[in-house]
Amino acid sequence: MPRDLPSAAEASAILAKKRSRPLRRPPPRAGRSLAPLIKALDARFGQGAEGLKARWREIAGDMLAARTEPTKLIKGRGGAGATLEIKVDGPAAALIQHQAPQLLQRVRLILGEGVVERLRIVQGPVRPAPARASGGGGTRAARLKAPLDAAAEAKLQAELAGAPDGPLKAALLKLGREVLRKEG
Repeated sequence: MPRDLPSAAEASAILAKKRSRPLRRPPPRAGRSLAPLIKALDARFGQGAEGLKARWREIAGDMLAARTEPTKLIKGRGGAGATLEIKVDGPAAALIQHQAPQLLQRVRLILGEGVVERLRIVQGPVRPAPARASGGGGTRAARLKAPLDAAAEAKLQAELAGAPDGPLKAALLKLGREVLRKEG
């Protein structure tokens, strides 16, 4: 004999009295269980090249920091020291290669003796280093050149009016502006 199903009101009354399963607890936060692991890994392996990027201007000096940036720290095999990979603007690679021993010595002062054993120089575009907050670096606004006065600009334009438009004329205008700025 088939059994009749309860109505919607009867079903809600049954469910209100009795739950078939207890409520689940929410999972614990991931950060709570990962924090000790991350601290242990940081103590064991260090920050890698990211830790050097923050202090790179201090390590390499203003001139080299503008043309280089540390990209990664490659761990050595069998407990050997790591290799620091440095990205360098093309023409500055020879300069970095000659200054590699001094650069390695400064890196060892920051990371500790035996952590980095060699430098690997990779040529490529380098992101500009952040300007120093105080001191000789200066800001971008200070490095912008003041425009020429209107009379000098008009005279320069008039002198180059006969030149055909193109990259040569643009280069001559740029050169003329620089010469006039230095004279004035």
